[in-house]
Amino acid sequence: MSVVKTLLRTPWFWGIVGILLLLSLNVMKDPTYLSIGINPTTGLVAGNLLDILRVSAPIIMIALGMTFVIATKGIDLSVGSIMAVGGAAAMETLRALNAPSSFGAMFTAIGIALAIGAVLGLVNGLLVSVIGLQPFISTLVMMLAARGIARVITGGQNTNSANAPFQQISNGQVLGLPTSFVIAVVIVVLVSVVMRRTALGLMIESIGVNPDASRLAGIRPRPILLAVYVLSGILAAGGGLFTVSEVMTVDVSGTGYQMELDAILAVVIGGTSLAGGKFSILGSTIGALLIATLNKTVLFLGVSAAATPAFKAIVIVLLVLLQSERVRAFVLQAGRRRTRKEVVA
Repeated sequence: MSVVKTLLRTPWFWGIVGILLLLSLNVMKDPTYLSIGINPTTGLVAGNLLDILRVSAPIIMIALGMTFVIATKGIDLSVGSIMAVGGAAAMETLRALNAPSSFGAMFTAIGIALAIGAVLGLVNGLLVSVIGLQPFISTLVMMLAARGIARVITGGQNTNSANAPFQQISNGQVLGLPTSFVIAVVIVVLVSVVMRRTALGLMIESIGVNPDASRLAGIRPRPILLAVYVLSGILAAGGGLFTVSEVMTVDVSGTGYQMELDAILAVVIGGTSLAGGKFSILGSTIGALLIATLNKTVLFLGVSAAATPAFKAIVIVLLVLLQSERVRAFVLQAGRRRTRKEVVA
């Protein structure tokens, strides 16, 4: 019984419940929704579940970076635009190198994209930790600037290129799972080990709880804030690589558009408070999977573009209400009262 109570009080548990409910809704429309088979054209495993995992990869990346930023009582509104910059840099590099089957070209493009993401994240960190600007303002400025940088890189045009190894990042598979999802999970595990096996995770949480007290305890907030925003920038650029490798095209206006909102939702659904402090990497990952499932459900059910924001808002609000102990207690209490009345009658 205590295990059940613990699960009910765990935010990411309700994320799993939300995923199962959305999948059930899709199955009600099409009983074969969860079926998995072999694509005769590519010879790869195919199915809606694999599509959800593929779509979740970039969300997992930016949600992971956002988790640590929010844990420090900050916010990073620039991750969507940095995704566009990373994607633009990769596509332009591959087009310039013009090596359709070169692994060297792929790694060069990835390295340049991640380096640019790190630089943009460093700028965010400097504005927040050194200049002292509010994270909301700093990253809002970067959100606008980075989108402009992406346009400058591509000359304002959507850029495409050809490189088979790079394309396999999103379109390839490892043990039947999308390569991008496997890479994202590996990164999540590695970052989790670093955060929980070293003092870095505790220092991030302490800064979010009380920066003054952490400073008195000998923790220097400035380098940690710099590291957090640099990590967020790198992961956002990585998410951009996942996005553009699927279609080998970067849309400077559409790539990463409003993805910062999905990242924030994933983190909050996973149980990390916007007030800072304790964070949950597992929760953020499950939250990202929920957002991906929700996005695919919207498309599968044929929800109109005009009604999509309202549909997503309703689902998120219901999930947040389920996470609330006060709401659950109220519903249970109301149910008990109704049962007592029926017994008396």
